[in-house]
Amino acid sequence: MPPEKEKTPAPPFGGEQFRQLPWLMLAMVILLWVIGSYIIAPGYVKAIPYSDFKGMVQQGALEEVVIAPEKVRGITKAKEGEGRLTYEAVKVEDPDLIKELDAKGIRYTGETANPWLYFILSWVLPLLVLYFIWRAIIGRAGGGATGGGLMAIGRSKAKVYMEKQTGVTFDDVAGVDEAKEELREIIDFLREPEKYRRLGGKIPKGVLLVGPPGTGKTMLAKAVAGEAKVPFFSMSGSEFVEMFVGVGAARVRDLFAQAQAQAPCIIFIDELDAMGKVRSVSPVAGGHEEREHTLQQLLVEMDGFDTRKGVIIMAATNPPEILDPALLRPGRFDRHILVDRPDIRGREDILRVHCKNIKLAADADLKLLAARTPGFAGADLANIVNEAALLAARRGKDAVDMNDFEEAINRIIAGLEKKRRVMNKHEQEIVAYHESGHALVAESLPHADRVYRISIIPRGIAALGYTLQLPTQDRYLMTRAELLDRLTVLLGGRTAEELVFNEVSTGAQDDLAKATDMARSMVTAYGMSEKLGPMTYEPGRRPLFLEPGMAAPRAELSEETAREIDCEVRALINKAHQRAEKILSTRRDILETLTRILLEKETVEGDELRALIGAPRATEAK
Repeated sequence: MPPEKEKTPAPPFGGEQFRQLPWLMLAMVILLWVIGSYIIAPGYVKAIPYSDFKGMVQQGALEEVVIAPEKVRGITKAKEGEGRLTYEAVKVEDPDLIKELDAKGIRYTGETANPWLYFILSWVLPLLVLYFIWRAIIGRAGGGATGGGLMAIGRSKAKVYMEKQTGVTFDDVAGVDEAKEELREIIDFLREPEKYRRLGGKIPKGVLLVGPPGTGKTMLAKAVAGEAKVPFFSMSGSEFVEMFVGVGAARVRDLFAQAQAQAPCIIFIDELDAMGKVRSVSPVAGGHEEREHTLQQLLVEMDGFDTRKGVIIMAATNPPEILDPALLRPGRFDRHILVDRPDIRGREDILRVHCKNIKLAADADLKLLAARTPGFAGADLANIVNEAALLAARRGKDAVDMNDFEEAINRIIAGLEKKRRVMNKHEQEIVAYHESGHALVAESLPHADRVYRISIIPRGIAALGYTLQLPTQDRYLMTRAELLDRLTVLLGGRTAEELVFNEVSTGAQDDLAKATDMARSMVTAYGMSEKLGPMTYEPGRRPLFLEPGMAAPRAELSEETAREIDCEVRALINKAHQRAEKILSTRRDILETLTRILLEKETVEGDELRALIGAPRATEAK
């Protein structure tokens, strides 16, 4: 990462600085004592009562007396083996003192107090010491020159990347060609604003990047700044909101003030949903109200600044459905750009970008890897390349080959191998029959994805085995027949256990959860129920780019409708179970053979499975 404009923030006051403070204060006290003892009062002075001082005068023990406005100081006569001593007493009204000094022949002088010296040493110097200690404490609390502490809590925490310092250009971003084309207009405006102004056109105030996690939204925003060679202000939506009321709004104001001063520039707010969620009708006091104040300030600032100065606001979010409509209206975030998961050509381009600094073996085929990673986002592909390089280095290889990439893909999909996990023979047989059932049903149905690999090696947290299926091409729509085939494949493992052992195990729990969710979606979301008809029973749109488990809440349904939905879901699952049972009963001999091979080899490739089956896929009606 290139160096940023801001310096590294100073640590908050505490730790080593806090431990040094008592020693600093002790040194100041000693200094003040020395000043008071040896500068204000020269030499060693012993304080005595005035009566003792008067007695020393009457005895003639003093050689010299200094009379000050508030004190009298007497210096004794020198004796053998002793130096001259100085005694001091508080002065009292004594008219006879001068007469007694004259009578004893003691010299006496007067002393006028220096008010300025007394004032400076007694008041100014201690106050200066306390002031510098206070400045040190406040400087630490305020973050010093970085402005990142308690006293600067209302300042923007945006990281500022100046020209050519984002370190990212469009050459570093692949697989999102459509999004890049949309953003070239922004770059062109930042480079040549007069080209648009002469025709009266106005550049969009805000650009919202939406898409699944890991698709490169943040990198795309940095690439825009790198291409346009303008300052880039980067800040996360969560950094605006603190525990103190009004901090978020203050940071928004400060961020826009800094951007206006450095225009033309780009403001990028990552994870906009952290501060831009839909406002509630009656917000409760606390964090929600503070977040809404921050959102309102952002809306005001977006309305108030002038795009002719060249300030472009970019933001990124995963769930655009939960953003406040006021943010999405024209005049604020005018343009919405989808940064979706890449297709097969996009995945190949992304792999080439991440393999620039990787030494590849001769058999490394990036096109084949792109075909074997459907649905993977850019971050997933970067992780695969990195894992493959680490595996090759661990094995002492000179280059990264296809075996390393294959193992990296398996790790991402199924988890780390656990070859040392001890399983008894009966459990191994159950897992082998279970995975063989999945694979055999998948290869027997016309609309199911092809089987790529079967394994009974435990992986990840709970997977005792897996059957990996890969689609032959990228898909964006699913038909009812295809969903029914997927349901049947999901139930193939449990059905094989029932057929062979006349018993079921807990190993099918994940399959049953996925099958139930898929069947319910077919009924309630996709209108694929013959009995309920082409209707949807969900309250609203599901989040487009989040996992299915994070769906919207259920709709309000009558008891009769809810009962019919449950019956239809059960009917779909029962039908899929019957189809799986029919396939496995018909091909029982192949099921037994495949299971024996799995128990012996632990892993069977898809081509070996298809050679064992022999016959082409079935095409009969469901």
